[in-house]
Amino acid sequence: MSLTTTKVDIATMIDHTYLRADCSTADIKVLCKEALQYGFKTVCIPPYYIFQAKKILGDSRVKICSVIGFPMGYSTTGAKVEEIKRASNDGVDELDVVINIAAIKNNDWNMVRNDIESTTMISHLKGKKMKLIIEMGLLEEEEIIKVCEIATKSGVDFIKTSTGFNNTITTPEDISFLKSILPPSVKVKASGGIRTKADALAMLQAGADRIGTSSGIRIISMS
Repeated sequence: MSLTTTKVDIATMIDHTYLRADCSTADIKVLCKEALQYGFKTVCIPPYYIFQAKKILGDSRVKICSVIGFPMGYSTTGAKVEEIKRASNDGVDELDVVINIAAIKNNDWNMVRNDIESTTMISHLKGKKMKLIIEMGLLEEEEIIKVCEIATKSGVDFIKTSTGFNNTITTPEDISFLKSILPPSVKVKASGGIRTKADALAMLQAGADRIGTSSGIRIISMS
């Protein structure tokens, strides 16, 4: 990725994000209009607003991304599956699913595998892309490697670095590490502390395929 990457190029790699708990209808309307204006890849929004965003975005090129098991990830697999079904029915295009960190920390790898396989399978059955949020800042290197192995075998579309809710700052080194252990079929979404154009370019140069940020307009407006 060259430093001459244009504003348009960066915009098409950004998930324009607003996931605050006090997110309002007005916030979603603004977010969708901004995405249409600047050409962001998706809007990443709470599940509650998917249907409304679909009405605003219609058949535009801007896709709808939403979150599942967010932000902690320790809800039951069955609950996540039902969330995915509802989000799909409401019109979502992509799903960012939080992994069960508690299960990982308890070495319950059967549960982790079932959680990833089940959420990936229902996402794909519904024709949606699935991004697995692994929360790198809370995992040891060996845990990240094992999770990525399971995720790859399960057919996830993306590994996402962080929810952004645990004060994790994703680094270019994090992206490079993920790219080194993942096959080309699994893409990487960088998220967590990406607020400037320099941040975004560093992630893309390290190999990120997508960027999740609430600072999209600021990023593409910076010289």
